[in-house]
Amino acid sequence: MGARVALVTGGTGGIGTAICQRLAALGHRVATNYRDEGRARAWQERMRADGIDVALAPGDVSSPEEAEAMVREVERQLGPVDILVNNAGITRDTTFHKMSALQWREVIDTNLNSVFNVTRPVIEGMRDRRWGRIIQISSINGQKGQYGQANYAAAKAGMHGFTISLAQENARFGITVNTVSPGYIATDMVMAVPEDVRNKIVAQIPTGRLGTPEEIAYAVAFFIPDEAGWITGANLAANGGQYMGW
Repeated sequence: MGARVALVTGGTGGIGTAICQRLAALGHRVATNYRDEGRARAWQERMRADGIDVALAPGDVSSPEEAEAMVREVERQLGPVDILVNNAGITRDTTFHKMSALQWREVIDTNLNSVFNVTRPVIEGMRDRRWGRIIQISSINGQKGQYGQANYAAAKAGMHGFTISLAQENARFGITVNTVSPGYIATDMVMAVPEDVRNKIVAQIPTGRLGTPEEIAYAVAFFIPDEAGWITGANLAANGGQYMGW
């Protein structure tokens, strides 16, 4: 398989950075979106210092209009998108009986509606070219639920519902659609959790440690080669054995 154009939403975050690095190392031309240009440009320079060039395009994935404009800008810079990793996500944690409509809506818009907003502008081109890879970054908490995360768990579970439907619609067009569901990963967000709380989380993980962003990037990369073309509609749980389902 030759070089492809890969778009990773939320690419400047911990897991997103590792995915961008991995896909670039595999020879693909990689792009991501941003909302804060100053922060994104600084990230881009750090990546370039490591020999990795990632194209940037402005766009809030929770907005259909901005998401489409972002995709068109990536196409202008690099060409048609062949690989899409829907990775962007936020949390607004609180127990449901205290949750505001805004906290619900922000998470659904950014984590779930974004998947429609970004995939819709690329799917027709993939169908025309008869090749594509679409990968959702869901979560262990979309599988098992989590206290204080009704909004987040609903969005993350919805991502895989999207995956299995889109996989059926596009299998005959050489397009695979899959989900990766990470467990607790040693990102800045998780490492900011108080150590005693983090230790309790680790105690529930059979491998006895947090995962790394690089391990999630490896899981994403697994779905991309031509050899993975018969795997579609799958959910790859990458959680150190913390949650084991069929």
